[in-house]
Amino acid sequence: MGADLGTEATGGESRKARVLAVVNQKGGVGKSTTAVNLAAALGDMGRGVLLVDLDPQGNTTSGFGLDKNQRQECVYNALLSGTPVETLIEPVSVENVFVVPATIQLAGAEIELVSAFSRETKLKGVLSPILHDFDFVLIDCPPSLGLLTVNALTAADGVIIPVQCEYYALEGLSKLLESFKLVKTHLNPGLEIFGVVMTMYDSRTKLSQAVLEEVRDFFGDKVFETVIPRSVRVSEAPSFGQPVTVFDPTGRGAEAYRSLAAEVLSRV
Repeated sequence: MGADLGTEATGGESRKARVLAVVNQKGGVGKSTTAVNLAAALGDMGRGVLLVDLDPQGNTTSGFGLDKNQRQECVYNALLSGTPVETLIEPVSVENVFVVPATIQLAGAEIELVSAFSRETKLKGVLSPILHDFDFVLIDCPPSLGLLTVNALTAADGVIIPVQCEYYALEGLSKLLESFKLVKTHLNPGLEIFGVVMTMYDSRTKLSQAVLEEVRDFFGDKVFETVIPRSVRVSEAPSFGQPVTVFDPTGRGAEAYRSLAAEVLSRV
């Protein structure tokens, strides 16, 4: 059942959402965690946010307390069955934030999209009718560079790349940047790297600082000043179906994601 977006999250025809894909084909870097908590922090700041869960694992869906196992329809139906996306939008516990959920059904989309007409632009077409209803649309991508991620890159204005503070942090990013350039050249000339966010930062270790410096040398001012600390509370929050801004609102993790949200707003 779709959500009534109400007055809090809707605006007039004068605004159009900034669409940002949260992407890194490497798993375990804090991608879904960043998508959930950035959405929540932006919502707390009064911005209307739609979070599209494009990952078959559905971690963004469950991260907001939505049961991904009890849903009849999800973003898969919008992409491949023509279901209007507005009927799939669900409100969550954070004011101004809405989710288009994912289920395991989405796992089949990679194969089914191969033979689909205009397969790379399906998501762009799906999102187009509701872009004036939100300030931001965040897309949580799967940990791969398949057709779902290509759809996200084609639909997005920019990408946010979470990078974990560990050895080999830049390993694999060359493939992501190659895909980024191909999509920018052939499908979405306006695509930009909106920002790189360092996650799981441990100020007690020289490794975290060394990785941060390496990534800043590589990406320059695209790297956000805010770093997301390694935090047990950030890790625990998804199991309670809450963003850390709700689960532990005064903790270091929540403060970091609020700071990140403020940086995002400053770049728009």
